[in-house]
Amino acid sequence: MRPFNYTSVNNAGAAVQTVSANANSQFLAGGTNLVDLMKEDVARPDELVDITRLNLTQIRTVANGILSIGALAKNSDTANHPLVRQNYPLLTQAILAGASGQIRNMATNGGNLNQRTRCPYFYDTAMPCNKREPNSGCGALEGINRNHAIFGWSEHCVATYPSDMAIALAALDAVVKVQRKDGTERSILFADYHRLPGNHPEQDNTLEHGELIAAIELPKNNFANHSHYLKVRDRTSYAFALVSVAVALETEGDRVKQVRIALGGVAHKPWRALEAEKAIVGKSATEANLQTAAAAEIKNAKPLEYNKFKVELARRGIVRALQIAINGNPA
Repeated sequence: MRPFNYTSVNNAGAAVQTVSANANSQFLAGGTNLVDLMKEDVARPDELVDITRLNLTQIRTVANGILSIGALAKNSDTANHPLVRQNYPLLTQAILAGASGQIRNMATNGGNLNQRTRCPYFYDTAMPCNKREPNSGCGALEGINRNHAIFGWSEHCVATYPSDMAIALAALDAVVKVQRKDGTERSILFADYHRLPGNHPEQDNTLEHGELIAAIELPKNNFANHSHYLKVRDRTSYAFALVSVAVALETEGDRVKQVRIALGGVAHKPWRALEAEKAIVGKSATEANLQTAAAAEIKNAKPLEYNKFKVELARRGIVRALQIAINGNPA
């Protein structure tokens, strides 16, 4: 690990100002991803600004029934909070599907959103990686790309985004509240928060340097009784998703009144399955209609040499997650 300066701050304004003043400075919260990247010489900040003392841990209902989740609330506390378990069980399921209990006890919500890809070419500094070193090439494009993207990739990067929590947040139409350098706050729709790789895969999200996530807001919805997070992985214990599916919906009789579907493990960002949503909304929840919806999404997949199996896995995953959600959340 390379030498770095360590600074601890007591308020959000000081944190933002300190990081903004140094282009090679980063916030430090749980550190469950950043510190690993520093040990591997992938991340090389020369200053860490410790924000763990900031008062950003509250989970509470605010105006219009919106649930505000503090950026520094731990993943475990978020998953087990009564307001989350009762009103947003999809989020609880997704968080508990990720990592180990020890990591969830350390990891923060804001850090979870900003974790970086687990692509082995990104972690191996001997290999080319445009995300790690822009313009160096993409080792995974023609390499062992079994775990990589089937949607939205570019010739510059085929890596996937690893978070489980974020897939649920995408399906729940979350909003990320960010504090800026000038002291103002801006709101980022979750669909706009993470980026596809395009020509700049080194840019994971739309945050500007120094901007600090303050909270994540979830709008009130009618999805609590019909939601499910399905995660398919090589092993049940602490593995990242090959494909995951977050489904939240509301029924009216035998029809799907409204639905949200998001996929993980298939793209550089949480992938909203908008084609599948359009194909099933307003329809009865028959096996044939669910299959048609899944097929509508999967027809645009572009698999790589070693991950063609993900296409069928995603198709079946969408159908299965919809079936479980329609039958009702057992929690």
